[in-house]
Amino acid sequence: MMPASVRPGFLVSIEGGEGAGKSTVREALQHSLAARGLEVVLTREPGGTVAGEAIRQLLLDPSGKLAAETELLLMFAARAQLVREVVQPAIARGAAVLTDRFTDASFAYQGGGRGISMGIIAELERWAALIKPDLTFLLDVGVEVGLSRARSRGAELDRIESEQLDFFERVRATYRTRAEAEPTRFRVVDAAQSPALVSGEVVRLLSDWLDARA
Repeated sequence: MMPASVRPGFLVSIEGGEGAGKSTVREALQHSLAARGLEVVLTREPGGTVAGEAIRQLLLDPSGKLAAETELLLMFAARAQLVREVVQPAIARGAAVLTDRFTDASFAYQGGGRGISMGIIAELERWAALIKPDLTFLLDVGVEVGLSRARSRGAELDRIESEQLDFFERVRATYRTRAEAEPTRFRVVDAAQSPALVSGEVVRLLSDWLDARA
């Protein structure tokens, strides 16, 4: 993986379970970074490229039936394309990349949720993803609260959103374990607060990180 210290741009990921408010936070971060005069590239996982969006449709299709291993490999196929087509070129030219999910999501969902070996995921991260985020915001909210938010949108639940409560409890626990293991990279934010308070806290934390980085 390319060391963060030699990358001119940077990658910020936004993680969390269902209904955590990642899209709202990403928009707030975009405005904050743009106000500093930075080029901002927005993306999401799975997706962000033509190939990635096609894979996203397959992964999230409510009628689809995928083995856990298939799900993991498709996630990394989309991620590999995203990194090479979007993320690496943007970082090389000095842009700030904001992504709705990155490799931590695979550790949480396919590792914690599905029970796939963390060692296998780490090897795929090294080989296919190539890089880690410079900064990761974990929007932490209770599973039942998050699912209630997600289901109140009125849209059909996708294949992963339709999982059982215990699946999402394992996902949340894995996210929290990863954040505890990497406190320098992670910023954990209480996402049970109002969207305005969550966005305000995340923007402040990003500003502090940028000032320290400078």
